[in-house]
Order: sequence, then structure tokens, then C-alpha cells
Amino acid sequence: MQTEARVGVVNPGHGGGGGKSGVDTTALKFKQQQQELLQAQKTQIGTVSQLLAGGVAGALSKTCTAPLARLTILFQVQGMHSDAATLRKASIWREASRIVGEEGFRAFWKGNLVTIAHRLPYSSLNFYAYERYKKLLYMLPGLESHSEHMSTDLCIHFLGGGLAGITAASATYPLDLVRTRLAAQTNVLYYRGIGHALQTICKEEGVLGLYKGLGATLLGVGPSIAISFSVYESLRSFWQSQRPHDSTVLVSLSCGSLSGIASSTAIFPLDLIRRRKQLEGAGGRAQVYTTGLFGTFKHIFRTEGFRGLYRGIVPEYYKVVPGVGICFMTYETLKMLLADVTAKL
Repeated sequence: MQTEARVGVVNPGHGGGGGKSGVDTTALKFKQQQQELLQAQKTQIGTVSQLLAGGVAGALSKTCTAPLARLTILFQVQGMHSDAATLRKASIWREASRIVGEEGFRAFWKGNLVTIAHRLPYSSLNFYAYERYKKLLYMLPGLESHSEHMSTDLCIHFLGGGLAGITAASATYPLDLVRTRLAAQTNVLYYRGIGHALQTICKEEGVLGLYKGLGATLLGVGPSIAISFSVYESLRSFWQSQRPHDSTVLVSLSCGSLSGIASSTAIFPLDLIRRRKQLEGAGGRAQVYTTGLFGTFKHIFRTEGFRGLYRGIVPEYYKVVPGVGICFMTYETLKMLLADVTAKL
């Protein structure tokens, strides 16, 4: 995501005192604006190319981190049907060994096809909507006079990211629910694939069953994507202002990884509740949580303690550090490559 370049008009100072300092500051600001403008021009691509870059970035990052994503889901749902002794024994290595022993190494990518089927449209819409919302927010009356303020940029990136996340999550939610249920299956296969899962859920739980947990999802995705985009943009802008000649790949990979850690830490309890709500009634099981979002939160806190709300956070960190970094890096790299291709055509 390239920060919008906004070249302002330089106003000379009215007084002579402190003139040198004012000129130096203005010159530095103008130089940064010129660099932003050149960078934005280098990555100007059409709608189709932008959707393609976002989709490929999301699919690639999810495929690379699929084993850790599955471990995270299995840890998150353990508290639903496990006793206290089983929960105490849980560890990443033990669960990974169980998967290899019972299901084989390929089982780490169980449900990855539906993950890609979900991630391609989700990531495409997410990045595309973010760029569009960001442009619209910068056009709001009254923002032009504050467009150079860091706080304004931060708010716009936060709001744009939140709106983009809600838009993308709402549009692709049924695939996200199917992905969760396929990944949560262990040695008993209740759903045989994407089509069978969609058909079975509609038949047993109704069409609304495809939207179980949507409230928790939107409540978590909005802040998550908002934090991710705003932290990424802020870190990248600061890095490029201090070290403008560093590789774009290194900058986007590092800043993306840090933004992933920040967003995951902030919204992990909501993500855990979302996963458990998605699995309510799956495979003919009885419902565990009969209340809404806050009732589920209280139930988990009461039965599993505060640590229960962060069950699976370790594999989540292992996943988001490379995953989010790869996603942003791939997106930025593809934008530059597609911009070069478009320019030569």
C-alpha cells in the first residue's frame, strides 16, 4: 500500500527570525513529498492488476503458513470438548506429532484448497477496498488543511483498513466458515470438501448456518485490519524517511511482520471466540455456547481462565510473523512488477 502523495504549496515565512530553520524544514518536507510522488507513480496499476496482486499475495502467504494456521485453529477449539487434564498437556510439538502420526504430513495443509479459494477474493477485496477507502477519506472536506499531519494519516489508514476488512470479510464469510470446519477435522471426516460442506451446512443448519460467528468476525476483523494497515503504513513511512535506499522487499517484509504481531495480540480473544462459534453444531455435535458473543466470552473466562482467551497465541505468532510479512512483501513487489509491465505495453 503506497501512501498517497500530496504535494503542498510552500508558504514563505513572514518574519526573518529563524528563517534558516524554517527553510530547512520546508525543503526536507518538499523532498519527502517528491519521493512519495515518484514512488506512487512507479506503482500505479489498474483495477484488475491491483486485485490480482492482492489475491496472489494473500494466497501465497496462507499457503506458506498453512501448517501453523491449522495448529492455531486446533488449539483455539480445544476448550470446547476437552477436559482440564487434556488442556494442561497440550503443546505445539505434541499436537504436530499427533497430526503426522494419525493423519500424515500432508494433513498440515488440510483445508488449504478452501483457504486459497477464500483468500484469493478476500485478499483482493481487502487491498483494493483499502486503497479506494483511503482515497475517499483523503477527499473529505476539512482534511486538506491537515493532510500533512501524521495523526491525520494514521486515522485515515486506521479507518480505511477497518472498512476494507469489514467489506472483504462480509463478502467472503461462508468460505471462511467452511475453511475453519475443514481445518478443524481430525481423524473423522464429516465434510468431504468445499461443495459437500456448503451443502451439508445449508441442509442441517440452514442458510444462516453459513454466517455463524459473523458478528464476532466483523468485530475482530475491523480492528485487526485497521491496526495492521495503520501500523504497517506508519512503520514503513518512518523507515523510508530514515533509510530511503533500503530494499522495498526488506522494508515491507519487516514492517508487515511487526504489524501482524500488533494486530494479532490485540484481537486474538475475538478470533478465538469466532472460531468456536463457527464450529457450533459441526459434525452433529451438541452446542456448547448457547449465549451470544459476550456470553461466550464470559463462559470461556470462567471455565478456562484468562489464558483460555489466548489459547493458541504461540502458533499464531509463528504464523503471522512470516505470513503477514510475506503478504505485504508480495503485494508491494507485484505492484511494482505489474506497473513496469503496464508501462512497457
